[in-house]
Amino acid sequence: MQNTIFVSLTQKNIIVFVKIHSKYADQSEAVKRLVANFLNSGELVVQGSRNAIKTNFLGEEKVSIKFFQKPSFLKAIMYSFFRSTKAKRSYEYANYLIENNINTPFPIAYVEFKNRWGLLQESYYICKHIAYDFTIRELIHDPLFPDRTSILEQFTIFTFQLHEARVHFLDHSPGNTLIVKKGHQNFDFYLIDLNRMTFENLSVEKRMDNFKKMWLSKAMVKIIAKKYAALLPYDESKLLELLMKSSQDFKRKITRKKYLKRKIGKK
Repeated sequence: MQNTIFVSLTQKNIIVFVKIHSKYADQSEAVKRLVANFLNSGELVVQGSRNAIKTNFLGEEKVSIKFFQKPSFLKAIMYSFFRSTKAKRSYEYANYLIENNINTPFPIAYVEFKNRWGLLQESYYICKHIAYDFTIRELIHDPLFPDRTSILEQFTIFTFQLHEARVHFLDHSPGNTLIVKKGHQNFDFYLIDLNRMTFENLSVEKRMDNFKKMWLSKAMVKIIAKKYAALLPYDESKLLELLMKSSQDFKRKITRKKYLKRKIGKK
């Protein structure tokens, strides 16, 4: 890619690959220090079972650093020789989104650590930090959330722009779009957790199915269907039917899985 620089170096039998956006080329050493000191510095934001997110400062700019832990042996082979790492995909997909005028925290760099045989050990994705106000999750839990209808309509426009840019975001869930209030009934949306997406022309059915993980209420479904139908344009009643079915089928599937887990756990 023309907007990146690439650095490879070897230290203690570990090969380190660093790809940095050209806008941050003069801060390559600082980026490497952030990664090297990840465990001992910064503020923890998310601690998952395998991944973690921290905030820290690159110079005077606050950044987010996502740490992807060492994968299993089979996954290490896959990510090393057959498929891009999660960190690399996050970086490249962020660049694609920005090139298509879709908001996401600006991609700064990704870093991969591999052993002497070229097997992935761990990786990091670094991007600008977004000071957001809320996510869709708050709207789900609070039917009286201020400007709820307007936010959902603008979120629908944001998702429509994703689809028009051929982006099928597979993790389109309540916490993966950060929302920043810009003024009275005016909001910006930023897509995060980017490593799972495909790029294709989406049918109407796939577009509606892409909302299923949002865990929408019936009232929210109606707002989204009405707005999306006007954007396509498409028959509102048919769109509502597709979106409602997809949403309800997903909820039933998750509820059934939870029920089976509880039943198995009691045995």
